[in-house]
Amino acid sequence: MRPFSSSSRSRSLRAVTALAMIPLLAALAACSPASASKGDSGPADALRLGYFANVTHAPALVGVSKGLFAKELGKTKLKTQVFNAGPAAIEALNANAIDAAFLGPSPAINGFIKSHGESLQIISGSTSGGAQLVVRPGIKTAADLKGAELATPQLGGTQDVALRSWLTSKGLKNSISGGGDVTITPTDNAQTLQLFQDGKIDGAWLPEPWASRLVVDANAKVLVDEKDLWAGGKFLTTNLIVSKKFLGEHPATVEALLRGTVDSVDWLKANPKDAPGVVNAEIAKTAGKPLSDAVLARAFTNISFSVDPLAGTLDKLLAAGVTAGTTEKASLDGIYDLRLLNKVLKEKGQPAVSSAGLGQE
Repeated sequence: MRPFSSSSRSRSLRAVTALAMIPLLAALAACSPASASKGDSGPADALRLGYFANVTHAPALVGVSKGLFAKELGKTKLKTQVFNAGPAAIEALNANAIDAAFLGPSPAINGFIKSHGESLQIISGSTSGGAQLVVRPGIKTAADLKGAELATPQLGGTQDVALRSWLTSKGLKNSISGGGDVTITPTDNAQTLQLFQDGKIDGAWLPEPWASRLVVDANAKVLVDEKDLWAGGKFLTTNLIVSKKFLGEHPATVEALLRGTVDSVDWLKANPKDAPGVVNAEIAKTAGKPLSDAVLARAFTNISFSVDPLAGTLDKLLAAGVTAGTTEKASLDGIYDLRLLNKVLKEKGQPAVSSAGLGQE
């Protein structure tokens, strides 16, 4: 399909696939839930929070950078860990390495189903929008992807599920074990950019700022903007989950985290001019350098922030995971516990959010 084709590229992609599969297969296999909660034990000594160094995780980045989480947590120490994609964060949650995480809905769904509803609950929304399939010039239709090699952040992640289900809807075969009409290689985001620049992959379905980085820095073109696949253009990119055990034992700490999350989202909405700079500075701490102004501006144009988890979209996301082959069909009843969030929202005079019948609110 492309003039560039070499054994070194194949070896590179096989190596990337092998490395990317390790944490994800562990995440999918980590089905044993944490031990049952012993009941409310008061505020925790520490809260271990996971998130990504992505623009789609701006509420987490702002909450950390501006001390909004720490302020609400009081004497509870905030410990943070940065992940590349959601399945790895779920693995850490299952291993009791973190207590809560900002991540996409598909890994949350998978974690909930694999643990039979015992490992986690979704307690808030965070970010909507900001995911695109970007490809090399010359690819203009889905049919042009036959024989292509594409990337996603991690097998079973939200963008991975979106790509696989979309390809299937277009009649293009793909498999989580590799092969098919389109080869999908789960790859670290930074390596995806390099592989695309080197001509070793044809494109990727990515969250912001990585979609914008490929467009601005590597001349990629947008083939699919995910917002066009959803009614009203709204789809969930990031929500906040918590260990069910931790929620049961430390509800006051979880409430404090939610207060910080609401404050972060409110700050982002109230400070649109300052928000990109704050987020960029926090990303630079992890990536080693800040995003360019052009990438940052494009990325922020594609996203919006809200603690509404858009629960009404979850059944469609589950169906997409089943189609993609990364999720089994199961009930999502009980996946949400929005009671503490709605308590915080009521105190702030903001409207309550809905669980769409999939949990407590």
